[in-house]
Amino acid sequence: MTSVRTTRLLPQAYRPLFAHAGFKRLLPALAASDLGDGMSVVAVAWLAIEIAPPGRSGLLLGAALAAYSLPGALGALLFGRWLRRLPPARLLAADSRIRAVLLGCVPLAWAAGVLHPVLYVALLAGSSVLHAWGNAGRYSLVAQMLPREQRLAANALLSSSVSASIVIGPALAGFLAMVVSPAWLIGLDALSFAVLAALVGGVRAADGKAATEGAPQAGADRPSAGLRLLRKQPELLGVLALTWFFNFLYGPAEVALPLHVTDDLHAGAGLLGLYWALFGAGAVLGGLAAGALRRFPLWPVTLGIVAGWGIALVPFGLGAPAPVTLACFTLGGLVYGPFTALSYTLFQERTPAAWLTTVLAARSAALLTAGPVGTALGGPLIALMGPRGVLAASGIATIALAAVGAAVRIRSARRSASRPGRSNGSGPYGAAARP
Repeated sequence: MTSVRTTRLLPQAYRPLFAHAGFKRLLPALAASDLGDGMSVVAVAWLAIEIAPPGRSGLLLGAALAAYSLPGALGALLFGRWLRRLPPARLLAADSRIRAVLLGCVPLAWAAGVLHPVLYVALLAGSSVLHAWGNAGRYSLVAQMLPREQRLAANALLSSSVSASIVIGPALAGFLAMVVSPAWLIGLDALSFAVLAALVGGVRAADGKAATEGAPQAGADRPSAGLRLLRKQPELLGVLALTWFFNFLYGPAEVALPLHVTDDLHAGAGLLGLYWALFGAGAVLGGLAAGALRRFPLWPVTLGIVAGWGIALVPFGLGAPAPVTLACFTLGGLVYGPFTALSYTLFQERTPAAWLTTVLAARSAALLTAGPVGTALGGPLIALMGPRGVLAASGIATIALAAVGAAVRIRSARRSASRPGRSNGSGPYGAAARP
């Protein structure tokens, strides 16, 4: 009775999800692993500084942060021959088990006094090597478990969980690190993945569906199969290109904001934390609102989000005071919030079921390079333009990206309409959703 009453309090778009036994059981475990990763963002860096040899903390810090994420791109390419045929639940479980075991070795090695910097980086790298496949398994499992009309709302919950973990995780890690070593916080992350691995097995047994419906296509077991399919699918390639450049243009802004706070506003870490807290809160609310966007064409909404984030950055370059830019950053988070859910939904709708995990793994591998490249570019740009100028330039370039994306989409739509015998589009989002 209580469960029914609680479900009625939810927005209409989310009610069917909490009536689905498998999804309702899986969501808390996914949220816990997201929170664990959010804490590890701080814990991994903090522990690297603690165990680094004198004068080498910066070097080890960079190596540890890179090892915690970048090997996933390599794993997406190297292991496709063996992994793309696995059901999504098994992919997610395999990634979770590896992360649980190798991250769990970090606090054990630290407690035993044998956590050498090389061992630390090796454990972090090994824990992330299947993460692109695990992430692909997560969203492919949603597509497998739920009907089309429920996928956007489910993706919105998953992306909002990640956004919430970015806000709550680092703050929680900072509080707990005053009591325990950051090594034990990484151990909590490992525990969350162990729980997720166990629950995924239960969901797989309960649902019992094959993850890759349809016959595998020739060459699908090669590492580059996902990238080859993307080249043959202009719409999916367009979504990936838009997302890559969106993340790339975000990188310089991430570097410029702390220097804008210290150099331009002459403020401290408290104001910087407030910027990110408000952005994260806006992203959570915006992500949850994505569930209500199912009735709108996804492509125009996605391009509108890109333009909206760019507009939110422009006032920084105009010398707006901190209260104004804080409001803009909050609005930017609110606008950005639905982007991840919409992007994944476009991939789920347009990719054949037999290819979905392969394509999503290729997507993750490609996007893992966007942020680091943009961040690396931020330093030279700040030296040239200053932090305020970089924030404004990032915003203007992002608006231009949305305009280019809209022009390409309109041109493609006109070409499709001019070809005799072409369909005007089908599916729940209609012709307007096609580029």
